[in-house]
Amino acid sequence: MSSMAATPAPASVNDMFQTILDMMHKSNQDVEDLKSELAQLRLSNASLEQQPQMRAKSPFLAPGFPTTIPAFPSQQSYHSPSPLGDNMLSAYTRSSKDIPGFYVVIPAGGAGTRLWPLSREGHPKFLLDLTLKGRSLIQATWDRLIPLSSPARTTVVAGPSHVKSICEQIPDLSMDNIFCEPGPKDSMAAIGLAAAVLAERDPDAVIGSFAADHMISGDDAFLSAVAEAVEVAKKGLLVTIGIAPSHPSTGFGYIRLGDKLGYSEAPNARMVDSFKEKPDARTAASYIGTGKYRWNAGMFVTKASVLLELLHEYKPEMAEGLRKIGKAWDNVQERERVLAEIWPKLEKIPIDNAVAEPAAADKKVAVVPATFGWDDVGDFSSLADLLPAEQNQPRILGDNSLVLTEQVYGGIVVPGSGRLISCLGVDDLVIVDMPDTLLITTRARCQEVKRVVKKVREAGWPNLL
Repeated sequence: MSSMAATPAPASVNDMFQTILDMMHKSNQDVEDLKSELAQLRLSNASLEQQPQMRAKSPFLAPGFPTTIPAFPSQQSYHSPSPLGDNMLSAYTRSSKDIPGFYVVIPAGGAGTRLWPLSREGHPKFLLDLTLKGRSLIQATWDRLIPLSSPARTTVVAGPSHVKSICEQIPDLSMDNIFCEPGPKDSMAAIGLAAAVLAERDPDAVIGSFAADHMISGDDAFLSAVAEAVEVAKKGLLVTIGIAPSHPSTGFGYIRLGDKLGYSEAPNARMVDSFKEKPDARTAASYIGTGKYRWNAGMFVTKASVLLELLHEYKPEMAEGLRKIGKAWDNVQERERVLAEIWPKLEKIPIDNAVAEPAAADKKVAVVPATFGWDDVGDFSSLADLLPAEQNQPRILGDNSLVLTEQVYGGIVVPGSGRLISCLGVDDLVIVDMPDTLLITTRARCQEVKRVVKKVREAGWPNLL
C-alpha cells in the first residue's frame, strides 16, 4: 500500500503562526526602542548637571602647594542683599570689609566619621581638599574670613593632634591665636575657651564662630551677613546666621524667625522665635512651606563677654571653669596647670543646648537671614553633589584616569590607593579605595557610615580610624 502524501496544514494555521512571530518580533523591537530612549533620557538628564571639569591627583594636599594667602584690598565697597521671611530684600553696604574689634573663631574638631575612610581622626575632613580647587576646607574658611578680621584677630581652636597640620596649612596663623584644647568637649567648651581668652585680651571683643569644615558659596553675601550680625551683637545679643533652605532637609536643625528688630545698621535682623531639632521629612516640608524657617548652620556672633554671661546664667560651673582658664592662658606654665585641673571636669555639650536654645526662650538671640550657599559636607552623598561629573558618570574625587566605568550612573568614587577601579552596571555606589582599607556602600545609606566606623573600632582596628 503506497504511503499517503502529507496533508498541508490549513492556511489559517500558517497565518496564525506567522502573526504570532510578527508580534514577537515587534515586541522585541519595541523593547529595544524603549531601552534606547531610556539611555538617551539618562544622557540628557546627566547633561543638565554637567559642570566644568577639574582634575586633582588626590584630596590630600601636595606638600609643595603654595599656602600663602593673597592680599586683600583694604578698601572695597560691596553691596549684597539678605532675605527676610516675607521675601523682602534689604541691602547692607560697608565701605570696608575689615571690622575693627571683630575676632574670628574657627573650631577645628571632629573626625568626620561619615566620610571615613577618607577622613580619619588624625587627618579629618577640614584638612582635606574636597573641592578639587587646591585648598583644604580650613584653608578656604581662613581665606573667606580673613578680610573681616586680619590674621591678628583670627583664631583656631583644635586638638593637640591637629595643631601641627593646621599650622602647616595656614602659615599666617599666629601661635598665640591657636587655642589647643586638651581633649574634645564639643562646641560649647571650644567656643567658650576662645571667648574666655579673647575677653581677657580685649574686654570689648566681638567674636564670630565658624566651623572649619563647612563649604560656602557667595562670599560677598556671606561677609555682608556677618557684618550685620556684628552690628546686632554690639547691642548685647547672641546672633546666629540663618541659611535659606534649598530643600526640606532632615539632616539640619532649623531656626524659626521672629519679629524684625528694626536696626538701621542691620536691616535684615530678626529675633529668633525658637530653635528646632532635626525634623522628620513631613515636618521639614511643613517648615519650608511657611517661609519662616532657616537652617541652623551653627554660626554664632556675639560679644565674648556676653557669651560668658549667658553661659554663667545657664551653665555656671562651666562658665567659672572657662574664665579661670582664660585668665591663665597667656602664662604658659599657669595655663598647663589650670587646664589639667579644670578641662577634664568640663561638661561635654553643644553650644546650641548649653546657651542658644535657653537664651532664645528668654528672647536674647537674634538671627540674620542670608542667601549664600552652604553645605556641611556631612556625608559622601552631599560631597558627590559638590563635585563635577562627566555625562552619565559617577563623581570622582581624585585622578579620573584611575576610574573606568561601563553602564554606571551616579555615585561617587575616591581612587585614593592608586589602584585602577573598574565598575560595570552598578548605579549610585560610594566607593572609597584607600591604601589600607576599602569602603563600598550606596548613596542612600552613606549617612550610616559611622556605624561601620564603630564596628571597625570594636573589631580591633584603631590604626584605621
